[in-house]
Amino acid sequence: MSSEERRPRSLREVVFVDGVRTPFGKAGPKGIYAETRADDLIVRVIRELLRRNPALPADRVDEVAIAATTQIGDQGLTLGRTAALLAGLPKSVPGYSIDRMCAGALTAVTTTASGIAFGAYDVAIAGGVEHMGRHPMGEGADPNPRFFSEKLVDESALVMGSTAENLHDRFPHLTKERADAFALASQQKYAKAVANGQIGPELVTVATRSAEHGWGVATVDEPPRPNTTLEGLGTLKTPFRPHGHVTAGNAAGLNDGATGCLLAAEDVAQELGLRIGMRLVGYGFVGVEPEVMGVGPVPATERALARTGLSIEDIGLFELNEAFAVQVLAFLDHFGIADDDERVNPWGGAIAVGHPLASSGVRLMTQLSRQFAERPDVRYGLTAMCVGLGMGAAVIWENPNWEGNTP
Repeated sequence: MSSEERRPRSLREVVFVDGVRTPFGKAGPKGIYAETRADDLIVRVIRELLRRNPALPADRVDEVAIAATTQIGDQGLTLGRTAALLAGLPKSVPGYSIDRMCAGALTAVTTTASGIAFGAYDVAIAGGVEHMGRHPMGEGADPNPRFFSEKLVDESALVMGSTAENLHDRFPHLTKERADAFALASQQKYAKAVANGQIGPELVTVATRSAEHGWGVATVDEPPRPNTTLEGLGTLKTPFRPHGHVTAGNAAGLNDGATGCLLAAEDVAQELGLRIGMRLVGYGFVGVEPEVMGVGPVPATERALARTGLSIEDIGLFELNEAFAVQVLAFLDHFGIADDDERVNPWGGAIAVGHPLASSGVRLMTQLSRQFAERPDVRYGLTAMCVGLGMGAAVIWENPNWEGNTP
């Protein structure tokens, strides 16, 4: 075929069809997944996506991209491919692993979505898993000594809690009191969303085992602390700095869990009769100083807005990852948004539900999609997060249920 005869290229609309996740667990020997393999968590997610979407033939899946931050052991071995095989997808379905630390699943989405837009795929599965109990962040890593000997980064850049303390230093008006109040609100909003049935339908049950207690079933998130009080938060230790600001109460914990979603070209979703949860508008990734990585979502959002021609006022719902309360507060202050704005994390966030690193991006997306279904008055939403080693990520989505679409 000559170059004159090749098929002309045109970008296609990409849609988020459906998302599910395991209940999130506490990392460590007493957590619900202490004796459960990481790859079994993501396999359970993939199987559930296919079960919930029977109109999708398994052989129509063109790619499986699964993120993990620590890609060793049961989170290694090209996890996207091995999980696809273990989940029973046809051997013709390829897969790969991806790592952008906390934004792993988010990057799995933007990467496969770009392939769909370009025409390389019609349908893809993207997600992430992190078993921080089995594989603590940084396990087996060997940072190049040049980072410190040549002062390429501050030594605090490799300790996420220290980077949050650095952010408090940079923005002293973001006090510990504000961070604690935001953390309390996250717990309260999460509890209310569970009581209202808004959180729960996206969960897939997971069989667990314990040598001591036998078999069990994980059905609900383990990390939330519904009895949290402002007074109690004020008494917690600041492990990253004496008399500091960051505590176990105003930061996400160490967690285990997996997430996954179905993405498709909009015309293919319509052809197959798949639901359309939301439509991809644009995204942005940026780098920032590693020692204040929590500020990353600010320039990432600015980039995404600039490249889509939107403004912050166009965003009607925000799903911001709560790695640390101070990181979200820095974002809100920059854009002139109140700490208690109802558009922000309306169902709570990672401070309550947990943050299994690479999996969290798809949790944000799944919740935003479900919120869109309830909010036809909202056209655009944002999912954003800070990323270890000094990065930020933001993705803008459009609500297909927006009432302005009605003739």
